[in-house]
Amino acid sequence: MQLTAPADRTTESPRTTRRTGIHDTDGMAVASFVLGLLGLLVLNVFLGPIAIALASIALWRGTARRGRALLGLGLGVADLLVLVAFMSADNTLSWSL
Repeated sequence: MQLTAPADRTTESPRTTRRTGIHDTDGMAVASFVLGLLGLLVLNVFLGPIAIALASIALWRGTARRGRALLGLGLGVADLLVLVAFMSADNTLSWSL
């Protein structure tokens, strides 16, 4: 009777052979998306660049959530564009509603 799994590694599923860093990059992709969404509402001067950086790193490292990272990248850029639009409308270095 054998209580443990065999030592033969040829029967592993592809999910167990994934690199460890992929999980981290998936988290970065989701975080960039969430921060990009939040940045449209508040603190876009901080959250926009953070979303862009996280999305870029996740894409560079080869995330499985490529679409989410691209959305985070787009939302981060949109954050900065909204900031520039409101700054030019108010003629100030910051904006408020």
